Amino acid sequence: MEKSKSKQHIWNNKDYVKILISTFMLYFSFMLLMPLLPLYLKDTFNADKDIIGIVLSGYTLACLIIRPFSGYIVDYFPRKTVLLICNFFFFAFFTSYLVAGSITVFAIFRTLHGFPYGATTVATSTVAVDVLPPHMRAKGIGYYGLSNNLAMATGPTIALYLLHLTDSYTALFWLSLICSFIGLALEYTIKVNPITDEVDSTIESNTEIVTDIQTKRRRKKLLVIWRKVFLTKGWSESISIMCFAFAYGIMSTYAAIYGKEELGITQGAGTFFILLAAGLMISRLTGTKALSKGAITKNASKGVVISSLGYVLFASLHNHFGYYASAFIIGLGNGLMYPAFQTMFINLASHKQRGTANSTILSSWDMGLGTGVLLGGVLAESVNYTYALWAACLSYVIGTAFYFIYVKSHFIRNKLR
Repeated sequence: MEKSKSKQHIWNNKDYVKILISTFMLYFSFMLLMPLLPLYLKDTFNADKDIIGIVLSGYTLACLIIRPFSGYIVDYFPRKTVLLICNFFFFAFFTSYLVAGSITVFAIFRTLHGFPYGATTVATSTVAVDVLPPHMRAKGIGYYGLSNNLAMATGPTIALYLLHLTDSYTALFWLSLICSFIGLALEYTIKVNPITDEVDSTIESNTEIVTDIQTKRRRKKLLVIWRKVFLTKGWSESISIMCFAFAYGIMSTYAAIYGKEELGITQGAGTFFILLAAGLMISRLTGTKALSKGAITKNASKGVVISSLGYVLFASLHNHFGYYASAFIIGLGNGLMYPAFQTMFINLASHKQRGTANSTILSSWDMGLGTGVLLGGVLAESVNYTYALWAACLSYVIGTAFYFIYVKSHFIRNKLR
């Protein structure tokens, strides 16, 4: 049996490959707009930095509202059906950017777009785990993370290049619409075997099942509901993730406009995201094998330390070298950190809470990301970009310190597998 398992290859799983490509398209279509929107709002509506932060943080609020319920829905309803419905509305909302005639209307559409985006990301990450056999899931999570992080890095790069080439925001809105449709079409062809849930649930110990039932009986109804929408065992991991996401929100949203206004980089901002993508790819490809062998905390430890150094460089060295070098270093660190943390959440949850585990890490990331986008804009407008960059650096260092002081040992004590 073990020999036959070893001969299986993750890339022979057609449904997994499809979900990887569709996930890339999902994140790519969304991330195309991330560095463009601050420039778009400034050029089209003459918006100030603090207004830009408020407008762009609206989608995060929507994500935070919908994601806990998305995890519950994904766990209790057919996952493919949920995925297709959510992704259809995600695709449809891209048309709203083409018709928004004022900053108020744009802010409303951007906020509403956060609902299907938040729900779709929960559904895709859960289906990606479902289509793989248990012995491939650690490796699968690593490659899944590579697909969305690669999109997060290459999307802004391509967007800035195309904007320089075409000088048209409308063309990029159309490109996002087309890419999201491709992802939706691919997801329609994915086969999710409903028997997977039953087979996988048999590997959970009777002790876990009994303990879960007893816990639900002891606690009040409100607490039971809370556990269905939030993975309570992952509370400490969530705090660290929020700190990391706060830093990433400032960096990814304001890197292009910071480079243009403070460093005079008018055509090279795309290189920042290319280097970020290169770092992500290198660390993902080298770290996935270690992750599949159980080196979860080892990868997480390396990742947070490396990224912390990158943010220190980003905040302290205000020249071209610091700008570009920090992108590569942060990419290296995040490529190790995020899949390790996602595996932590999955390993802290029972099978029936897999959707909840995914929604918890994504909700935590969005909470930090949105706060970073909002406060980063406020700091840049009221003081300058230097303060915003140091706020990002401080947040990441705090998250790293908390990880080593508590999170690492907490995970080791509470993991289920």
